[in-house]
Amino acid sequence: MPIKIAMIGAGSIGFTRRLMHDILCVPELTDTHFALTDISKENLDMVTTLCRRDIKANKLPAKITASTNRRRILADADYVICMIRQGGLEAFQTDIDIPLRYGIDQCVGDTLCAGGIMYAQRSIPALLDFCKDIREVGKPDTLLLNYSNPMAMNTWACNRHGRVNTIGLCHGVQGAHWQITHCIERYAKRKKLLPPNTRLSRHDVDVVAAGINHQTWFLKAEWNGIDFIPRLLEMFEEHPEYAVQEKVRIDVLRRFGYYSTESNGHLSEYLPWYRKRPREIRRWISLDKWINGETGGYLRVCTEGRNWFKTDYPNWLKEAPPRITPDQRSEEHGSYIIEGLETGRNYPGHFNILNRGHITNLQDGCCIEIPGEVSRSGIKMMKVGALPMACAATCAASTRVQEMGMEAAVHGDVDLLKQAMLHDPLTGAVCNPEEIWQMTDDLLVAQRQWLPQYRPAATAAKRRLKAHETEGTRVKLKLDWRGAARLQTKSVDEMAKNIEEARANASAADKGNMTLEPHLEKLVKTNRQGFGRERASGKV
Repeated sequence: MPIKIAMIGAGSIGFTRRLMHDILCVPELTDTHFALTDISKENLDMVTTLCRRDIKANKLPAKITASTNRRRILADADYVICMIRQGGLEAFQTDIDIPLRYGIDQCVGDTLCAGGIMYAQRSIPALLDFCKDIREVGKPDTLLLNYSNPMAMNTWACNRHGRVNTIGLCHGVQGAHWQITHCIERYAKRKKLLPPNTRLSRHDVDVVAAGINHQTWFLKAEWNGIDFIPRLLEMFEEHPEYAVQEKVRIDVLRRFGYYSTESNGHLSEYLPWYRKRPREIRRWISLDKWINGETGGYLRVCTEGRNWFKTDYPNWLKEAPPRITPDQRSEEHGSYIIEGLETGRNYPGHFNILNRGHITNLQDGCCIEIPGEVSRSGIKMMKVGALPMACAATCAASTRVQEMGMEAAVHGDVDLLKQAMLHDPLTGAVCNPEEIWQMTDDLLVAQRQWLPQYRPAATAAKRRLKAHETEGTRVKLKLDWRGAARLQTKSVDEMAKNIEEARANASAADKGNMTLEPHLEKLVKTNRQGFGRERASGKV
């Protein structure tokens, strides 16, 4: 019987199609039933149309159903893939801009720090609703594959409170694995261990990484019988690109002895040391790519990607659908996990699960990221043992914040939410307690429409903020500060000057369902008409 894979948040720009193509690359899975759901009918219809065209053009027996009725989509699902962004771009904007008024300069703001904690407050109630539906209408052994950030808090909540078997998936380990591979390749060629024209694949380099999502540490990196962990610092420092782009990661490697899986911008906002003084931020980042530390960088590229997709969508429909072939398969874990469980082909990867003695010096039950192997008999995770002490200390500080943030989201506990903010490494390094209390109130008021568990609390927060204004006790804000390194979001017309780049961003930047603010919807419709006229006239 064909398996049924339900996708929640399927209005994602490129991620839904990418995962569907990956799964259809497996010969035994070409008849898969894909069931798509999203809260935005417009986004869902666009993605569904593209996916159906792809299946038809490749002459595959796969089936697609789509509906905004989530329970209908989840009924009898074998697998559920979650890729939502609760609150869309409108909420994401406040995750970045409100903390910025208090001096907190975030690059991404979707995993930890003030933005990540608030993201969890929006996401977890929705995820627990999904879990309730899965328990009631899904199959008894339905597996939830979660791609939605904040990865650790979301995966933790689904397992602990949602009571659904959930695995969290991220591609951070693969990206860093490739970086290490490139460094080893340069080293090997310099030492004449490799011919000049030979290229290494990451599969040639044996690694073990362990920690928590976005703070996972390479404990092993071996090639040709050589242990490269002691050599990584030298290799990264002399790399022509990484030495410029990865200053935070290299500094942590210098002081800890271990390389972190996550990008420079991400890592910089999980630690208390690199973004706390505005005048020093540019010293630690690079603006050549948003992931290297740009203020609000992910918000910018997601905004540009969504605007471009909606603008260029009619042109996508005119082009020939892509061929679905194994050589085009991505490195996202999802399809390989499903393939392993369904066909028995073993697949090794790094996955997010709850700690049950796998890492002995992190708290039991927290969400960790460690190596695992998938086969027909299930997913077997490695017993790692103890992390190096500095790595464990950094992770432990974050897991306590994650636990408080998760429990606050589940119970609508304002005190616990503020305590999570207080203990967050970067937030605590920048703000004093009263600033954190008022910032949290500001965030609750701004995001109240996506926080059903905080509705009475948001009303009380609004009263407190008004009282502070009346009494003159409001903390001083940086109302006009745009951050230490913020770039301008490109308009559709600006993006049209480089169409291939814009399309690549629209396909890759967004793995969560984002909806546009009302004023942007009007802008996009206007630009779509104008851009269509320019293409017809040959100006673009």
